[in-house]
Amino acid sequence: MPIEPPPTQWHLDLGQARPGDDLVGVGADLEPGTLLAAYRSGIFPMGLGVRGGGTLGWWSPDPRGLLHPRDLRVSRSLRRAHARFDYRVDSAFDRVVAECAAPGRQGRWITPAIAGAYGELHRLGWAHSVETWQGGELVGGLYGVAIGGLFAGESMFHRATDASKAALVHLVSLVSADHGLIDVQWRTEHLASLGVTEVRRTAYLGLLADALAQPLPPAFAGVPR
Repeated sequence: MPIEPPPTQWHLDLGQARPGDDLVGVGADLEPGTLLAAYRSGIFPMGLGVRGGGTLGWWSPDPRGLLHPRDLRVSRSLRRAHARFDYRVDSAFDRVVAECAAPGRQGRWITPAIAGAYGELHRLGWAHSVETWQGGELVGGLYGVAIGGLFAGESMFHRATDASKAALVHLVSLVSADHGLIDVQWRTEHLASLGVTEVRRTAYLGLLADALAQPLPPAFAGVPR
């Protein structure tokens, strides 16, 4: 099972957040205990500066993008693509994060500090990668944080057509169809085509509480070595 780190020194909650505000705090740190406390409260970090640099911001989008596993929509073309790939969990976590942080990516926000912080969460058993492989090559994947029945997705990448979408489809197969919750932060048209919806923050926090009370899926229950 994952290793619980020392608790954070920061007070992280949404008591002062106003409806419709996405940015709910600034500062603090990226220690494992801080990150876990944030996710358990419905909050995640992203820098406020160019390409994720500068002051650390803490976000809780209102509305929030999420995917209920039973709502996943898989087109016929994606179903065919999904069958062409192989899938692994946590075999190349650092590589997945590096691909998501690649300098040429539009809108990139993953800094070395963020990559290092999630690498430490991975070594403690909380952060995981779902990877798409083809011909022995890593061609796509995603990473995020798993706590109970919650999988909080952080970023995804692809080097082959539909490889990131296929990774999401595989992720859905790993979580509980009844009580699992996949947090995607913000809904986009691309994600909406896969079944992602959005709810107000108050509704999300209720769903989050239920998901956190669920057992961790077996695929994420081990501590990577």
